[in-house]
Amino acid sequence: MSIKIDRIASSMVKEISYILSTEIKNPHIKFVTITAAKVTNDLSFAKIYYTVLDETKKKETQQALTESSGYIRKKLCERIDIRHMPELEFIFDESIEYGKNIEKIIDNLKKQ
Repeated sequence: MSIKIDRIASSMVKEISYILSTEIKNPHIKFVTITAAKVTNDLSFAKIYYTVLDETKKKETQQALTESSGYIRKKLCERIDIRHMPELEFIFDESIEYGKNIEKIIDNLKKQ
């Protein structure tokens, strides 16, 4: 990826985190952490990866984020200076859970 795309993705992570913590009043969007953003080269789409403190509420959080994506996109347009704001797609970040499983496997191997 280019430096410009990386800079936009980094700005999106920072700004979406701020918007979620201060401006969104939806009770299903609580304790959400934005972990990464992947933006396409043509700036048409952005995948926003997130985690939730309470993993039992993944489904409700996903639905609330999808419903709020238009508002979040509008707020991003005000804060990030680019010609065309990408469409936002929120995806639950499985990498932390995957890392925990790998650590458990390694610990079990060490015990044996």
